Amino acid sequence: MFTGLVETTGTVISLEKSGGNADAVWRLTVDAPAFAGTLAVGDSVANNGCCLTVVAMAGTQLGFDVLDETLRRTSFSLLAQGSAVNLERSLAVGARMGGHFVTGHVDATGTIVSLAQEGANFRLCVRAPRDFLKYLVYKGSIAVDGISLTVAALDDVAGTFDIWLIPHTMEATNLRERRAGDPVNLEFDILAKYMERAALFSKK
Repeated sequence: MFTGLVETTGTVISLEKSGGNADAVWRLTVDAPAFAGTLAVGDSVANNGCCLTVVAMAGTQLGFDVLDETLRRTSFSLLAQGSAVNLERSLAVGARMGGHFVTGHVDATGTIVSLAQEGANFRLCVRAPRDFLKYLVYKGSIAVDGISLTVAALDDVAGTFDIWLIPHTMEATNLRERRAGDPVNLEFDILAKYMERAALFSKK
Protein backbone atom coordinates (compact mmCIF):
# COMPACT_ATOMS: atom_id res chain seq x y z
CA MET A 1 0.00 0.00 0.00
CA PHE A 2 1.20 3.49 -0.89
CA THR A 3 -0.02 7.06 -0.47
CA GLY A 4 0.93 8.58 -3.81
CA LEU A 5 3.32 11.02 -2.15
CA VAL A 6 6.49 10.55 -4.20
CA GLU A 7 9.55 10.44 -1.95
CA THR A 8 12.22 10.87 -4.59
CA THR A 9 13.04 10.23 -8.23
CA GLY A 10 15.48 7.58 -9.35
CA THR A 11 17.34 7.14 -12.62
CA VAL A 12 16.85 4.15 -14.90
CA ILE A 13 20.09 2.26 -15.48
CA SER A 14 18.58 -0.41 -17.69
CA LEU A 15 15.47 -2.38 -18.56
CA GLU A 16 16.44 -5.64 -20.20
CA LYS A 17 15.98 -9.39 -20.17
CA SER A 18 17.97 -10.87 -17.30
CA GLY A 19 19.14 -13.76 -19.46
CA GLY A 20 19.31 -14.96 -23.04
CA ASN A 21 16.53 -17.53 -22.77
CA ALA A 22 13.10 -16.93 -24.29
CA ASP A 23 11.51 -17.35 -20.84
CA ALA A 24 13.93 -14.97 -19.11
CA VAL A 25 12.34 -12.23 -17.01
CA TRP A 26 12.72 -8.52 -17.53
CA ARG A 27 14.95 -6.73 -15.02
CA LEU A 28 14.58 -3.03 -14.25
CA THR A 29 17.59 -1.46 -12.57
CA VAL A 30 17.17 1.95 -10.96
CA ASP A 31 19.71 4.14 -9.22
CA ALA A 32 18.10 5.49 -6.02
CA PRO A 33 20.71 7.16 -3.79
CA ALA A 34 18.02 8.63 -1.51
CA PHE A 35 16.99 5.10 -0.43
CA ALA A 36 20.52 3.90 0.38
CA GLY A 37 20.50 1.73 3.50
CA THR A 38 16.71 1.87 3.90
CA LEU A 39 15.62 -1.13 1.84
CA ALA A 40 16.15 -4.88 1.73
CA VAL A 41 15.52 -7.58 -0.83
CA GLY A 42 11.80 -8.36 -0.72
CA ASP A 43 10.68 -4.80 0.02
CA SER A 44 8.06 -3.11 -2.15
CA VAL A 45 8.75 0.13 -4.02
CA ALA A 46 6.37 1.98 -6.34
CA ASN A 47 8.09 2.88 -9.61
CA ASN A 48 5.99 5.41 -11.54
CA GLY A 49 3.07 4.09 -9.52
CA CYS A 50 3.73 0.41 -10.20
CA CYS A 51 4.41 -1.75 -7.15
CA LEU A 52 7.59 -3.77 -7.70
CA THR A 53 9.64 -6.00 -5.40
CA VAL A 54 13.32 -5.38 -4.76
CA VAL A 55 15.11 -8.54 -5.95
CA ALA A 56 18.70 -7.26 -6.12
CA MET A 57 20.78 -4.50 -4.57
CA ALA A 58 24.22 -3.16 -5.44
CA GLY A 59 25.32 0.07 -3.85
CA THR A 60 22.60 2.63 -4.58
CA GLN A 61 21.15 0.55 -7.41
CA LEU A 62 17.94 -1.46 -7.01
CA GLY A 63 16.89 -4.36 -9.23
CA PHE A 64 13.25 -5.25 -9.89
CA ASP A 65 11.83 -8.14 -11.91
CA VAL A 66 9.07 -6.98 -14.28
CA LEU A 67 6.30 -9.20 -15.66
CA ASP A 68 5.28 -9.17 -19.33
CA GLU A 69 1.82 -8.19 -18.07
CA THR A 70 3.36 -5.15 -16.37
CA LEU A 71 5.02 -4.09 -19.62
CA ARG A 72 1.70 -4.45 -21.46
CA ARG A 73 -0.32 -2.45 -18.93
CA THR A 74 2.15 0.31 -18.08
CA SER A 75 4.44 2.77 -19.85
CA PHE A 76 7.52 0.81 -18.74
CA SER A 77 8.30 -0.36 -22.27
CA LEU A 78 9.23 3.25 -23.09
CA LEU A 79 11.71 3.59 -20.22
CA ALA A 80 15.25 4.27 -21.40
CA GLN A 81 18.61 4.67 -19.73
CA GLY A 82 18.58 7.98 -17.88
CA SER A 83 14.78 8.20 -17.55
CA ALA A 84 13.54 9.61 -14.25
CA VAL A 85 11.12 7.41 -12.31
CA ASN A 86 8.97 8.40 -9.34
CA LEU A 87 9.77 6.30 -6.29
CA GLU A 88 7.84 5.66 -3.09
CA ARG A 89 8.46 3.05 -0.42
CA SER A 90 5.47 1.15 0.94
CA LEU A 91 3.47 2.82 3.68
CA ALA A 92 4.79 2.20 7.19
CA VAL A 93 2.37 1.48 10.02
CA GLY A 94 1.77 4.67 11.96
CA ALA A 95 2.90 6.95 9.15
CA ARG A 96 0.82 9.96 8.12
CA MET A 97 -1.63 9.27 5.30
CA GLY A 98 -1.09 12.41 3.23
CA GLY A 99 -2.31 11.29 -0.20
CA HIS A 100 -4.91 8.59 -0.86
CA PHE A 101 -5.00 4.80 -0.89
CA VAL A 102 -2.75 3.72 -3.77
CA THR A 103 -2.20 -0.01 -4.32
CA GLY A 104 0.56 0.21 -6.91
CA HIS A 105 -1.55 -1.82 -9.37
CA VAL A 106 -1.67 0.27 -12.52
CA ASP A 107 -5.03 0.08 -14.31
CA ALA A 108 -4.04 1.56 -17.66
CA THR A 109 -1.98 4.21 -19.35
CA GLY A 110 -3.22 7.65 -20.30
CA THR A 111 -1.74 10.20 -22.69
CA ILE A 112 -0.69 13.73 -21.81
CA VAL A 113 -2.67 16.18 -23.91
CA SER A 114 -1.03 19.29 -22.50
CA LEU A 115 1.19 20.41 -19.65
CA ALA A 116 1.60 24.15 -19.37
CA GLN A 117 2.46 26.74 -16.78
CA GLU A 118 -0.37 29.07 -15.80
CA GLY A 119 0.80 31.77 -13.42
CA ALA A 120 2.87 30.22 -10.65
CA ASN A 121 1.31 26.79 -11.10
CA PHE A 122 0.91 24.20 -13.86
CA ARG A 123 -2.11 22.61 -15.52
CA LEU A 124 -1.93 19.00 -16.70
CA CYS A 125 -4.50 17.52 -19.08
CA VAL A 126 -4.56 13.74 -19.57
CA ARG A 127 -6.67 11.60 -21.91
CA ALA A 128 -7.79 8.42 -20.15
CA PRO A 129 -9.14 5.18 -21.63
CA ARG A 130 -12.89 5.60 -21.99
CA ASP A 131 -13.68 2.46 -19.97
CA PHE A 132 -12.13 4.09 -16.90
CA LEU A 133 -13.75 7.53 -17.07
CA LYS A 134 -16.54 6.30 -14.77
CA TYR A 135 -14.05 6.20 -11.89
CA LEU A 136 -13.24 9.92 -12.17
CA VAL A 137 -15.13 12.58 -10.24
CA TYR A 138 -14.55 16.28 -9.75
CA LYS A 139 -12.22 16.78 -6.75
CA GLY A 140 -11.66 13.03 -6.59
CA SER A 141 -8.25 11.34 -6.38
CA ILE A 142 -6.19 9.68 -9.08
CA ALA A 143 -2.60 8.43 -9.20
CA VAL A 144 -0.65 9.62 -12.25
CA ASP A 145 2.75 7.92 -12.52
CA GLY A 146 2.31 7.16 -8.82
CA ILE A 147 1.56 10.75 -7.80
CA SER A 148 -1.59 11.32 -5.76
CA LEU A 149 -3.42 14.14 -7.52
CA THR A 150 -6.83 15.79 -7.43
CA VAL A 151 -9.11 16.00 -10.46
CA ALA A 152 -9.77 19.68 -11.21
CA ALA A 153 -11.92 19.31 -14.32
CA LEU A 154 -13.54 16.58 -16.43
CA ASP A 155 -14.48 16.43 -20.09
CA ASP A 156 -16.37 13.20 -20.76
CA VAL A 157 -16.77 14.00 -24.45
CA ALA A 158 -13.03 14.42 -25.02
CA GLY A 159 -12.24 11.71 -22.48
CA THR A 160 -9.86 13.95 -20.55
CA PHE A 161 -9.29 15.19 -17.03
CA ASP A 162 -7.32 18.20 -15.79
CA ILE A 163 -5.11 18.56 -12.73
CA TRP A 164 -3.51 21.60 -11.14
CA LEU A 165 0.11 21.12 -10.06
CA ILE A 166 2.08 23.21 -7.60
CA PRO A 167 5.72 24.02 -8.45
CA HIS A 168 6.95 21.54 -5.81
CA THR A 169 5.28 18.64 -7.62
CA MET A 170 7.00 19.61 -10.86
CA GLU A 171 10.36 19.86 -9.12
CA ALA A 172 10.07 16.68 -7.04
CA THR A 173 8.67 14.26 -9.65
CA ASN A 174 9.31 13.12 -13.20
CA LEU A 175 6.54 15.40 -14.49
CA ARG A 176 9.31 17.94 -15.06
CA GLU A 177 10.40 15.77 -18.01
CA ARG A 178 6.95 15.06 -19.43
CA ARG A 179 5.64 16.49 -22.69
CA ALA A 180 2.40 16.32 -24.68
CA GLY A 181 2.00 12.87 -26.22
CA ASP A 182 3.85 11.05 -23.42
CA PRO A 183 2.13 8.07 -21.77
CA VAL A 184 1.53 8.05 -18.02
CA ASN A 185 0.53 5.25 -15.69
CA LEU A 186 -2.94 5.64 -14.19
CA GLU A 187 -4.38 4.02 -11.09
CA PHE A 188 -7.99 4.91 -10.39
CA ASP A 189 -9.45 5.19 -6.91
CA ILE A 190 -9.86 1.69 -5.47
CA LEU A 191 -12.86 2.84 -3.41
CA ALA A 192 -14.73 3.69 -6.61
CA LYS A 193 -13.99 0.23 -8.00
CA TYR A 194 -15.22 -1.49 -4.83
CA MET A 195 -18.42 0.56 -4.93
CA GLU A 196 -19.03 -0.48 -8.53
CA ARG A 197 -18.49 -4.13 -7.64
CA ALA A 198 -20.80 -3.94 -4.64
CA ALA A 199 -23.52 -2.22 -6.69
CA LEU A 200 -23.26 -4.94 -9.33
CA PHE A 201 -23.93 -7.73 -6.82
CA SER A 202 -26.63 -5.80 -4.99
CA LYS A 203 -28.73 -5.99 -8.17
CA LYS A 204 -28.52 -9.79 -8.40
